[in-house]
Amino acid sequence: MNGTADAMQQRARDAGASGYEPLSGPAVAGSDAPPAHTAPASGGSRAGRNLPAALTVGFGLGLSLIAILLFVPKVFIGVAAAGVGVATWEVAKRLREADVLVPRVPLIAGGQAVFWLGWPYGASGVAGAFAATTLICMVWRLFDHGLRTAPRNFLRDTAITVFTLAWIPLLASFATLLLLESDGNLRVLTFMILVVCSDVGGYVAGVLFGKHPMVPSISPKKSWEGFCGSLVFSVIGGLLTVTLLLEANSMIGVVLGVGLVLVATCGDLIESQIKRELGIKDMGTLLPGHGGIMDRLDSMLPSAFVSWLVLSTLI
Repeated sequence: MNGTADAMQQRARDAGASGYEPLSGPAVAGSDAPPAHTAPASGGSRAGRNLPAALTVGFGLGLSLIAILLFVPKVFIGVAAAGVGVATWEVAKRLREADVLVPRVPLIAGGQAVFWLGWPYGASGVAGAFAATTLICMVWRLFDHGLRTAPRNFLRDTAITVFTLAWIPLLASFATLLLLESDGNLRVLTFMILVVCSDVGGYVAGVLFGKHPMVPSISPKKSWEGFCGSLVFSVIGGLLTVTLLLEANSMIGVVLGVGLVLVATCGDLIESQIKRELGIKDMGTLLPGHGGIMDRLDSMLPSAFVSWLVLSTLI
């Protein structure tokens, strides 16, 4: 009982300090997970992660995806679909722990339809699957307690369900649409390289020079110096990849680099705020040094859409 009371008091202090009203639920109040802004554990870095584990996992995933995109690009769709499925499950699990009853079965299954149907049917397949899944999730949540019992928090739960569907499968589907272009594997590789450049530039500049918090109420460790580092690395990466890989105008690389830094940073902040409201540090534990799959996709998802938009329009 003392542990539960202490956890609830800590969440109340966090809410007062950050200005948000945390989602309530018995599982969250007694959760062992520390809040998103907890100080790093022993052996961690200034960025709050186990750096050796994070680097090992990051390099392994990066090299695997590069090999897939260069030699068997269509396999990327299956790999990405698996990642989308796991990420959706992670978020749905955390939401249900907070007593937000998102309908997991239609959300995950429909999310796969949103992602996969972009392959044979393009944007129309994605839009159709998204609309159908939204409707199914609404009806599922309406009757998931039977026909004689009115659902509790129906509006909140369905709104968060549709948000999750748009946040993960819908944004991820633009990676599929990007891959379908004639040089699609190189376009996907370009956007992934730029997101990595943004992450690396932000980490290096933030650790070495970070003194001015960017949005301390949401992500205390994110600094303006880190943002500038992300911008420099991503623009350089954009110039090189767009010129060398896509053989296009180098200025497109500048536009893409700047755009991806903006949306990747916002994507990271959005997930940070969600985790703060849920009172957790990570969405999952599958990737040592990174957290869950969703903790790696937070900046990738909006970047996939912006990359598709910029490259489809300008090239």
